[in-house]
Amino acid sequence: MLTSCQKQLECNPKNFKTGKFEFIQETKGKKEITLFERTDKLQIETYNGRTDTASVRWVNDYEFIIQKLHPRNMAERKAISMRIVSTKGKTYTFEYSFVGESKKQTGTVTKTN
Repeated sequence: MLTSCQKQLECNPKNFKTGKFEFIQETKGKKEITLFERTDKLQIETYNGRTDTASVRWVNDYEFIIQKLHPRNMAERKAISMRIVSTKGKTYTFEYSFVGESKKQTGTVTKTN
């Protein structure tokens, strides 16, 4: 059945469907921050001074797919599958990959509101 949030002490994915969030990642030794706001159907994110809008389609309480509305190249045309795997307080850990690809990456997001 569902494989997300199994064997976790806390898992409240519904708390993260909407709101304002921050995602911090390190790329080539440099800390990079993405800020985004998500509604039931849209995600507006700002990264590196550039703002993009994507549609959001929830598959279930744990999984959703985002698709950029105005892609600037072929890579941005690919939809991204996201899956919440655990939650703790104001953070959630997720796995993501391009739709149809098996290589997954992970990240942690903090809800800021």
